[in-house]
Amino acid sequence: MTEQNFEHMRRAMVASQLRTTGVSDPRVVAAMGAVPRERFVPVDRATTAYADALVPLGGGRDLNTPMSLGRMLTEARPRGEDRALVLGAATGYAAAVLARLVASVVAVEQDPALASAAMSALKGTSVKLIEGPPAKGYARGAPYDLILIDGAVEFVPDAIVEQLADNGRLVAAILDNGVARISIGRRGGGGFGTVAVADVASAILPGFVRPRTFTF
Repeated sequence: MTEQNFEHMRRAMVASQLRTTGVSDPRVVAAMGAVPRERFVPVDRATTAYADALVPLGGGRDLNTPMSLGRMLTEARPRGEDRALVLGAATGYAAAVLARLVASVVAVEQDPALASAAMSALKGTSVKLIEGPPAKGYARGAPYDLILIDGAVEFVPDAIVEQLADNGRLVAAILDNGVARISIGRRGGGGFGTVAVADVASAILPGFVRPRTFTF
């Protein structure tokens, strides 16, 4: 595959997967059209980097679909002055896209192999990569105006909510009876609430699973 091939696939992704599925923020579309997604997948998966499907990354993890990320970022309404946090960064694609839209990005990834891949793929960007459990966030960099949980989760931990600035936004795909729904959360007046926006195919993110209660 040549660079021209990937550029063609990137344009096709924008036209067929983003513009047709409610990804209406021109800044988000432009950012996703500029970041070379093929750099954030294993070499043997590069030809599927722009497919409308989850891309296996190894270790049971997947890169989310372009539509999923595009919809989440559109609903999150990133602003140029935002300080952002990406949880479950995987190989760093979402963080690289978001870095084109906000003032600063901290990205957290727990898997050592994925964190190493992200470190390499994110060279030349302003993203600060932290290796650690995403469910704990990165309190040293708080508060954040925008938090993106890049995957499907059962719940949003209190520790993450506490890292949001007042009037800060959080976007994630929250599981509801097995269905992942893009949800927007806001913190304000001492409270936090989420609103579901749309169903989405999203990779399950480890570490955000509710403890199972014992039943007979």
